[in-house]
Amino acid sequence: MRRRPGIAGLQNAAATRDQFRLVGENVAKVRTDVMKEQLATFRSQLEEFARKHKSDIRKNPVFRQQFHEMCAKVGVDPLASNKGVWAELLGIGDFYYELGVQIVDICIATRSHNGGLIDLLDLRKLLGQKRKATLESLSEDDCLRAISKLKVLGSGFEVISVGRRKLVRSVPTELNKDHSGILGLAQAEGYVTVEQVEREFSWSTGRAIDALETLLKEGLAMIDDGHRDGKRRYWFPCVTVSSDTAAVEAKS
Repeated sequence: MRRRPGIAGLQNAAATRDQFRLVGENVAKVRTDVMKEQLATFRSQLEEFARKHKSDIRKNPVFRQQFHEMCAKVGVDPLASNKGVWAELLGIGDFYYELGVQIVDICIATRSHNGGLIDLLDLRKLLGQKRKATLESLSEDDCLRAISKLKVLGSGFEVISVGRRKLVRSVPTELNKDHSGILGLAQAEGYVTVEQVEREFSWSTGRAIDALETLLKEGLAMIDDGHRDGKRRYWFPCVTVSSDTAAVEAKS
């Protein structure tokens, strides 16, 4: 017959578990302290790197993007505040603030043409004209970072992907998959018909008309009934408006 462990044995087992727990906690603390020390060292080196390459970071969009990626890896956001070491070192907070203001201006000025959706490439071209800069000097990444900071305005500013295009939305319109699908289809010719939508997505007539009329109501589409075949065209300026036309509106 096996003997049950006595009180002393149970106490010894509990003490052993406590010792293992303390050892584990100490190991975890040491690892955490080492990681904190390594991050502090890396941040210090990052600041020194920023001082050394300040001019390249401000002038070269590719270099600037790579710098942001390095910062993200150690939890540093140079755009989180316009005050402090990063603003003093680089002044890039001012750069993105100014860029954000210009993006808002262009989106508002072109809204009557595109209903609040503008192609990101068209936006970059207009920004280049406004800033008297080349397209290459203002990267897509710069625009995306500036737009991400505009979300605090609560006015619907965001970037959506439609097919291979990226569109900047500046109105608080909720676009579902049906709407995005139609915008993607419209990229081929700039317009769609109810019949095209039905055929492409295997939708019922009611579903196609409902989605198209919602886009029309939100100002994202225009109707054209002047065709011999009698089929209504739904035009989408956000995927067809030229930068030159938008530029004229942006200057007004």
